[in-house]
Amino acid sequence: MSCASRHLYRYHVLDEPEVSDAEYDRLFDELKALEEEHPDLITPDSPTQRVGAPPSDRFRKVEHLTPMGSLEKVTDDESLFKWADDLRKRLDSDEPVAYVLEPKIDGLAVNLTYENGLLTRGATRGDGVQGEDVTVNLRTIPSIPLRMHGDDAPSVVEARGEVYMPLSGFRELNERIAELGQKLAPNPRNAAAGSLRQKDSSITASRPLAIWAYGLGLAEGLALETHWDELEWLREHGFRTNPFAERLETIEEVAKRCTDWERRRAELDYEIDGIVIKVDSLEQQRILGALHSRPRWARAFKWAPMTAQTKLLKIAIRVGRTGALNPWAMLEPVQVGGVTVSRATLHNEEDINRKDIREGDLVIVQRAGDVIPQIVGPAGRHAKGTKPFRMPKKCPLCGANIVKPEGEAMHRCPNRACPSRGLETLINWVQGPADIEGVGEQLMRRLWELGLVRSLPGLYRLTKEQLLELDGFADKSASSAIEAIEHSKRTPFSRVLLGLNIPDVGWVTAQSLARHFGSVDKLAAATQEEIVEVEGIGPERAEAIAEWFSDEENRRLVEELKALGLRFEAGAEERPVEGPLTGSTYVITGTLESFSRDEARQALEAKGAKVGDSVSKKTAGVVAGESPGSKLAKAEQLGVPVLDEAALKDLLAG
Repeated sequence: MSCASRHLYRYHVLDEPEVSDAEYDRLFDELKALEEEHPDLITPDSPTQRVGAPPSDRFRKVEHLTPMGSLEKVTDDESLFKWADDLRKRLDSDEPVAYVLEPKIDGLAVNLTYENGLLTRGATRGDGVQGEDVTVNLRTIPSIPLRMHGDDAPSVVEARGEVYMPLSGFRELNERIAELGQKLAPNPRNAAAGSLRQKDSSITASRPLAIWAYGLGLAEGLALETHWDELEWLREHGFRTNPFAERLETIEEVAKRCTDWERRRAELDYEIDGIVIKVDSLEQQRILGALHSRPRWARAFKWAPMTAQTKLLKIAIRVGRTGALNPWAMLEPVQVGGVTVSRATLHNEEDINRKDIREGDLVIVQRAGDVIPQIVGPAGRHAKGTKPFRMPKKCPLCGANIVKPEGEAMHRCPNRACPSRGLETLINWVQGPADIEGVGEQLMRRLWELGLVRSLPGLYRLTKEQLLELDGFADKSASSAIEAIEHSKRTPFSRVLLGLNIPDVGWVTAQSLARHFGSVDKLAAATQEEIVEVEGIGPERAEAIAEWFSDEENRRLVEELKALGLRFEAGAEERPVEGPLTGSTYVITGTLESFSRDEARQALEAKGAKVGDSVSKKTAGVVAGESPGSKLAKAEQLGVPVLDEAALKDLLAG
C-alpha cells in the first residue's frame, strides 16, 4: 500500500489518521500536481482517482443508486474567479449563473435511501460508489426522519447529508471519556465518525450526533429546477438543512461571503472548514458535468487549516495570579490557520498525561475557536527517550513547596508573597478586564522589574514623568499610556470584580454577583448564605468569596481602588431588567436553529429573566435545542419544564 493510500485508508476507514488534515491535504495536492505533470504515472488505485477510501470490512458493503461525488477545492479569490470564468466558457451562454452557499461541515457524509417515504437504508460515502451499511446506527440520530413528511414522497429518493457532532456535545463526550480514563477523541469529526461506525448501535444512540441534509441523489418522479429547490424540498419533507445556506447572484458576492464566514466560523456550535459553493441551476449542472467523479459545477472554498504538526520542545510552567501552576507548550514555530504558533496552552498535569504528551514529541496543534492554540495529542509514536510529564515540587519563582488541594486538578503555590501573584494580576488586568489599549504584558513586566508598579493601585499612581524615563517613550506615547490607564477607571463593576482575583470568580460569576448585589459594599457585607442565593453559586464557591472579602488586606485593596476612582457599583447596563420574566432563571442547552446561544440569552434577559449555567430545582425552565446533553437529563430528573424552540418563541412573545 502506498503512503498516500495508507493515509487515505486510516482517515476515511479507520478514523485514526496518522497525520493532521493540513498534512494530508498537502500530500494529496503534491501527488495531484505530480500526476498532472506526468500523466503516465497515474495508477487506477491512486487516491486522486477515487472520492474516498474503500468501505471497511466491519460493515456490509452497499452500492449507492447514484454516485456520491467529491469536491475540488479553491483557497483564494483568484482561484474562485478562475472557476467562475471556466463555468461561463463551458456553458457558452449569456444565461446568468447563480450560486448556493452552505457552510462546509467537518463531519461524515452519508446517503439515506427512502422508499415510498420510509428510510430503508443509510450508508457512508465510502469510495463514492460503494459505502458501508450503517442503517441501524443512522436510525438512532433524532434529526434523521425515519419517515419523510408529507404524502407526496417519491417511490425512491436518496437524501444526502453530513453527520456531525456539535462542539458542546463533543466537550461533554470527552468529559465522560476522561472520567473512564480512556483516550480522548482528538476532534469532533473523529468523534462523529467513530460514533456512527459502532457495531453496537446503543453506543451510537448515546452520542450527541446530528445531521445537516445538503442535497439529493436519485429522485424518481421529482421535477426540480434548482439546487435551492432541492433544499426547500428537503426542509418541507422533514430534513434539517443548514439555516445559513443562501442563494447569491454573482461570484463577487460569493467571495465576500466566504471571507465573512472565515471570521464568523467560531460563532457556530459545530466545526466548519470552508464554504461549499454550487451552481444553482440543475440544468446548468447537467451541462457542466463532472471530471473523475468531481462535479465541475461545485467547489469547496477551504480556509487555512486549523490544525498542524510540529515538535513540542519544552513544557514550561507559569505561575498564575491565584498561585495556580499553569503548564504551557513551547513549540517549533508552525503555521496554523494563517498564524505562526510557537506556544500552546496545556491545562494541568492530569490532562497532559491523559493525552500522553511528552517533550520531544511530534504533536498535533489546533487553534481552538480559531484563537487559542491547543495540543490535541501526539502525532505518532513517542520520540526515543521521552518521559511522562511531572509537575515540579517547588514553585519556580519563590521556591515554596507546591500543594495540590484535594479534589482540584491544579497544583498551586501557597505563598501569598510569591512574585507571581502581583505581576500576573497586573498582566491579567491590563489584557483582560480593563483591556487598556497600548499597555500590555511587556510594559507591565518592565514596570514590575523596575519597582515602579507592584499592585493595581500602583498602576493608577503611575505618572507620565516616570514613563518618560523609560527607553522607547516620548511625550506623545507616554501621554497616551497615562490617558488609557485613566480611561480604564470606567471599567464596569463586573469586570473590576473579575480582575480582583477572587477565588472561583470567572466572567459569568462576576456578572451574576454585580447584578445581584449592585455594589461592592453590599457584596462585602454579604454572608455565605446570602451569596449562595445568587444563581449558579454553590456553598463552596460562596464560602471562598465570603472569606476573600473578610480578609483585611483584600478590603484595604478594594477601598484603595475605590479612592482612586474605579467603579464599584453596577451601571445601568449591569442591573437586571424588570420584565414579565423577572425572578425566573432559565438554562439553554443544545443547538437552536433560529437563535445563537448568545441571542437566546439576550432575548430572555431583555424580558427580565436570568440565564444560568446549571440546572437546579429553582430553574424555571430549560430551553433545549438539538443535541442538548446532560442538562436536559438533569431537568427531566428534577422535573424542571423543558421548552423547545417554538415554546421559547411563545415565551418571549408573552
